[in-house]
Amino acid sequence: MDVFGKALTDIYRTGEADVLWLHNSYGEPEEMPLEFFFRDDEDMPVLELQALHMCEGKVLDIGAGVGSHALLLQAFNIDVTAIDISEAAVNIMKDRGVKKAHVQDIYTYKEKFDTIIMLMNGIGLTGTLPGFKDFLIKIKDLLTPSGQVIFDSSDISYLYEDLPKPQNQYYGEVSYQYEYKGEKGNWFNWIYIDEETIKAIAEETGWNCELIFDDGEDQYLVRLTQKT
Repeated sequence: MDVFGKALTDIYRTGEADVLWLHNSYGEPEEMPLEFFFRDDEDMPVLELQALHMCEGKVLDIGAGVGSHALLLQAFNIDVTAIDISEAAVNIMKDRGVKKAHVQDIYTYKEKFDTIIMLMNGIGLTGTLPGFKDFLIKIKDLLTPSGQVIFDSSDISYLYEDLPKPQNQYYGEVSYQYEYKGEKGNWFNWIYIDEETIKAIAEETGWNCELIFDDGEDQYLVRLTQKT
């Protein structure tokens, strides 16, 4: 059940929506502001604008949502393909004018790109540290030899300032569940990865890792290129 997609569709079609709740494995449910997904460049943080300015060649936007980043890249005359697993989100992307928008799971995709972007903590969809490692191996199949992967992540150790960190898993591994109009979706895994862990796993899987930007609030932008 695409609870998230239903909420996006409501606000896109009518300008109004009920509260979209995000349940989590570490605290109280949070309200997700749906307008956040429909931002234009004036509302985007410097980190995201920096990532978009770094895009070159053929670009793949993974977890593209309703296409806000893809639309900006198109405006720069960049050849961008936007994918998401939410059919509702992809329908909105197409309606908003994204030329290449597909319902697509990254793990079954077959094409080569010069730049792969995953913004708004998009790398989180890898779910766990083993999932992140597997992803870094798999993504090489989608990248040209001189290509780059650009994503942002966060260090959420601040959540555990007054709590013990989990003993049986990496502290950045969390679970979420959307709730909208009384309907709940399935729980899904998400991950926030600290800088040192990203660097270590990138090294292990054959990537050069470069920290591009740090917003000073535990969120940062990373660029990976393949080791030759």
